[in-house]
Amino acid sequence: MIGAVIADRNFVWPLSGNLEDYPDGLIFPLDKPYRWTSADAVRKVKFWLQRHFHCRKIKVGHAGTLDPLATGLLIICAGRATKLVDTLQAHTKEYVADIEFGATTPSYDLEKEIDNLYPYEHITKQILEDALEGFIGPQEQVPPIFSAKMVGGTRAYEYARAGEAVELKSSLITIEKARLDSFKTGPGGRPLATVTLRCSKGTYIRSFARDLGLAVGSGAHLTALRRTLSGDFEINNAIDLDFLVSSNNFVG
Repeated sequence: MIGAVIADRNFVWPLSGNLEDYPDGLIFPLDKPYRWTSADAVRKVKFWLQRHFHCRKIKVGHAGTLDPLATGLLIICAGRATKLVDTLQAHTKEYVADIEFGATTPSYDLEKEIDNLYPYEHITKQILEDALEGFIGPQEQVPPIFSAKMVGGTRAYEYARAGEAVELKSSLITIEKARLDSFKTGPGGRPLATVTLRCSKGTYIRSFARDLGLAVGSGAHLTALRRTLSGDFEINNAIDLDFLVSSNNFVG
C-alpha cells in the first residue's frame, strides 16, 4: 500500500483536480449504503473521478465484494492502486451480523422469503456461546447458492434464480473470532443474536448463519450485516458516497 493515497476521513480534503498528483493511485474506504451492490459503488466512484479529473481512462475496482443487503466497509481503488486489489482482498475482515433463529430462507438472508420453520425454544445464550467456540479455526464452508461464486463459467445466483439445482464445492476458511454481543427476542418473536466475526478471505457470513443454526439444532438466517474492518482499514475512518462526490471535496 506504500505510495497509494488513502482518501478517508483523515485525508486532508479537498482532492486535487490533477490525477498526476496521485501517481500511485487512490484508495477510498467507503461505507457502502444498504441495497447498493459493490459494482454500483464502483460505477458511481468511477463516474465521479472521470468528471473530476476530466479523464475517461481511469481504472477503478473494489477489494472484496459486499452483498447488497450488507453495509459497511468497501475498499475502492483507483488508478495504479488497482494493482493492490488482490493484496487488500486477502486481508482479514471483521463483521457484525444479526442472525435470527427458528427460520431459514433459500438465500440465507432477507433476499428471499422464509421457506421453513424450526424449533428454537431450547436455544439459550450459553448454547450459542458454546456453539460459537466450535467455529474458531480453519474449516470447510459451502457458499450460498445465491452468491456470485462461479460454477462452470456462470454465477451461482443465476442458476438459483432460474430454479436450477447446482452443487457448490466447499472452500477452506478460517474464523479467528466469533463473539456473541447480544441475544434477545427479535421483531418476529424468534431469537435474534448479534455476533462479531473476524474471518479470512472467502468467508460467507450467510453460510455461517446457516451453519450456526444447524449447530444449535435449529435453522437460522442473516437479517443484517455490517463490515467493520478489512486489514488496516476501519469503518470509523470510512467515508460515504455523498461525502465523496460533494463539490466541497475537490478543486477543479
